[in-house]
Amino acid sequence: MPAVRGDGMRGLAVFISDIRNCKSKEAEIKRINKELANIRSKFKGDKTLDGYQKKKYVCKLLFIFLLGHDIDFGQIEAVNLLSSNKYTEKQIGYLFISVLISGNSELIQLIVQSIKNDLASRNPVHVSLALQCIANIGSKDMAEAFGQEIPKLLVSGDTLDVVKQSAALCLLRLFRTDPSVIPSGEWTSRIVHLLNDQHMGVVTAAASLIDALVKKNPEEYKGCISLAVSRLSRIVTSSYTDFQDYTYYFVPAPWLSVKLLRLLQNYPPPEDPGVRGRLSECLETILNKAQEPPKSKKIQHSNAKNAVLFEAISLIIHNDSEPNLLVRACNQLGQFLSHRETNLRYLALESMCILATSEFSHEAVKKHQETVINALKTERDVSVRQRAVDLLYAMCDKSNAEEIVLEMLAYLETADYSIREEMVLKVAILAEKYATDYKWYVDVILNLIRLAGDYVSEEVWYRVIQIVINRDDVQGYAAKTVFEALQAQACHENMVKVGGYILGEFGNLIAGDARSSPAVQLQLLHSKFHLCSSMTRALLLSTYVKFVNLFPEIKSHVEEIFVADSNLRSADAELQQRASEYLALSKLTSLDVLATVLEEMPPFPEKESSGLLNLLKKKRPGRVIENPDRLDEHVKKEPRETNGTSGLTLASNTEQEGGSADLLGLGVPSAGNGNGPTTNGAGAVTNNIQKFYCKNNGVLYENDIIQIGVKTECRSNLARLALFYGNKTNHPFMNFQPNVSASPALSLAILLQVKQVDSTVEAGAQFQQMVNVECVNDFDEQPDLNLVYNYNGAPQTVNIKLPISINKFIEPTEMNGEAFFSRWKNLSLPAQESQKIFKAAHPMEATDSTKAKLIGYGFQLLENIDPNPDNYVCAGIIHTRSLQIGCLLRLEPNKQAQIYRLTTRSSREAVSQHISAVLCQQF
Repeated sequence: MPAVRGDGMRGLAVFISDIRNCKSKEAEIKRINKELANIRSKFKGDKTLDGYQKKKYVCKLLFIFLLGHDIDFGQIEAVNLLSSNKYTEKQIGYLFISVLISGNSELIQLIVQSIKNDLASRNPVHVSLALQCIANIGSKDMAEAFGQEIPKLLVSGDTLDVVKQSAALCLLRLFRTDPSVIPSGEWTSRIVHLLNDQHMGVVTAAASLIDALVKKNPEEYKGCISLAVSRLSRIVTSSYTDFQDYTYYFVPAPWLSVKLLRLLQNYPPPEDPGVRGRLSECLETILNKAQEPPKSKKIQHSNAKNAVLFEAISLIIHNDSEPNLLVRACNQLGQFLSHRETNLRYLALESMCILATSEFSHEAVKKHQETVINALKTERDVSVRQRAVDLLYAMCDKSNAEEIVLEMLAYLETADYSIREEMVLKVAILAEKYATDYKWYVDVILNLIRLAGDYVSEEVWYRVIQIVINRDDVQGYAAKTVFEALQAQACHENMVKVGGYILGEFGNLIAGDARSSPAVQLQLLHSKFHLCSSMTRALLLSTYVKFVNLFPEIKSHVEEIFVADSNLRSADAELQQRASEYLALSKLTSLDVLATVLEEMPPFPEKESSGLLNLLKKKRPGRVIENPDRLDEHVKKEPRETNGTSGLTLASNTEQEGGSADLLGLGVPSAGNGNGPTTNGAGAVTNNIQKFYCKNNGVLYENDIIQIGVKTECRSNLARLALFYGNKTNHPFMNFQPNVSASPALSLAILLQVKQVDSTVEAGAQFQQMVNVECVNDFDEQPDLNLVYNYNGAPQTVNIKLPISINKFIEPTEMNGEAFFSRWKNLSLPAQESQKIFKAAHPMEATDSTKAKLIGYGFQLLENIDPNPDNYVCAGIIHTRSLQIGCLLRLEPNKQAQIYRLTTRSSREAVSQHISAVLCQQF
């Protein structure tokens, strides 16, 4: 709270001192209660209180509130302070209102009138205080009350500059609450032209406002491009002495420069050649200034200078149209790779990862390979080492693949546990994409398993098996190499899986050597059997039965293994079944049948797949940089179990109701088919919000570009939503901003906690955003999801409802017929009942479907309760933080007339009405 000279409040200072000197919590509460009683008596009994005394007591109440205590009086005195002409009294009144007055207070009309009076005042200080209060409250009521006045104040020629700054930021706050507060039409150009204002403070505030408006409606505010470039040009080409009031440690207007550069990243490169040329000059100037000797040794100077530089490089990368600028940016970032400041090294590596994907700068990035490898070995900070791994992955191509893979394998032995799994995936992807000799590929994957077996996912060892099965020239080498690897004393279980599969298929190719004879192969594999999990043992049993076909001479040894008690009488049903079936199979007298059933696995279909890449993107959503080359043509389909003999099972793509693309695997159609997606989700759009009343998981929204899925978990009055965003295209989503919000009325009934996500969604990537919800009171609305992003240079918006409704907090309740009808009669008041009679929209004979919907909605279906067996009877309890609401339901079908009568009873009228309104749409 700012101190005002000559107007100190001694009573407040003494009270604060008393509180600080309290030795215990009880003493503090006692002192506060005493002060509250004194203030209450003063407000009620003393009619002669002057403005100073009111201000002092209101300040004390504010301090008590900030200590965590409830304040239930003093609001009217604070409102009275607003009419004072003294700055300090008016300031304290506004401060109290901003902190303690809620949007639905009965005093809101008085407050609105006082604010209007101050907005009309000729005193700029009073106007600024009013604007700050509007922004601090920021409710929809405030947006409705002042939505017309503030834009006028902002663009008026009579408004002082300091007031314009406050008006721009206040309008930004209200726009985030209610986007309709900004008028369109002629106002658009007037707001955009604030970028030409002579006062730098006004331009800085306006840049923040325009950036938010552009994200919402980029086409309408496209005129800001030339003005932003013009203003940026004036800043970067001037000396710091030209902006004395807005120079920060010899850097002219760094905050405004950064905002303008970010604003330009909402659009593709300017179409006008003049504007485009001027922007290129600005960016070149910023890169040139980065090479100049620093004008100050202070950290603030370098921070401001580098902030502008990195934002300029982000714009260069975003435009991706000037080869010269891209190479220069790469060289500038290369200098930061050996900088003593950790944050600069991190940012340089992160930006170079993106530069490596551009055809213009990929070769320039490769020149820094040795520096990046050195950073991987010597860097102390694990996050910087992780960025070094990302950059090595991004810069890899056919010319340096073997060297980079070798370095990453060497580092894997000492790598941090937190990044090992990701490194394993990257090494596996690079080895497959750039393998010219598949013997080298087999060696790399087996080395991965040896060095980091715990972090090798099933997809990785599936892939090596696919490659080996499909390439005759590598099968013998793979069998020999894996046989040697299995001879190690400490052998990881994944190595046993690969060894079992490959030897079962191609063990005959090395059986001619006495050191790897059939008996030796069987003995070696079986020596690992007792150390493995049930799944691996099942795979080994499949290998053994393959040996019966490949090596008839060891058939008796294999049968001994099958009849062993640990297999034939195993507690694991899968092992027991395999052992008994394989034993019966081995005893077949017809060799032709045996050879047919146990023949070698056929080659997998030649099909390009990016399963490992999708898995990598799931590990680090929004952070995986594409390697510039396309996937290798030899990528194969995953191995599947055939005739029950391979022992391998792959998870198939999960089909999601209401959407065509696979939510988790993202087996999405390629965007490169010539039929590009339409802007703003035009084309085939699926919105399944109505279905989510009766289910918790699935695809919520889908169009040609994006898929949004939901997985909901609820317990008592708490719920957690996992929102899955899937990019179905070959282009990344930029400036990806999902905003989850609730209306003012809904925000009183539920509390939302939303996890922030990255602003970039790579092509084909999918990641999740967590939303935690607490139900405070009953409600009948749903939160909003407003999604804004740029796809291929074009802005996109998605505005949908989130499937959080009151039924998500229903706990199914079991009860007998007597208890049900007793409670049914107790809830017989007209206000407690809602009844709907409606036509059946679905076949009434589908009773299972009807039951599934009632159970999916959250109710307990009570069987054999109603005298009419055709009726459906349900019960449940809605949990909120403040109370529990019992709900009873009867659904009576009339099959002859094809109508339903739905009766809902609960202790809250709004709940009964809402449940009936929703459920009558479901049947």
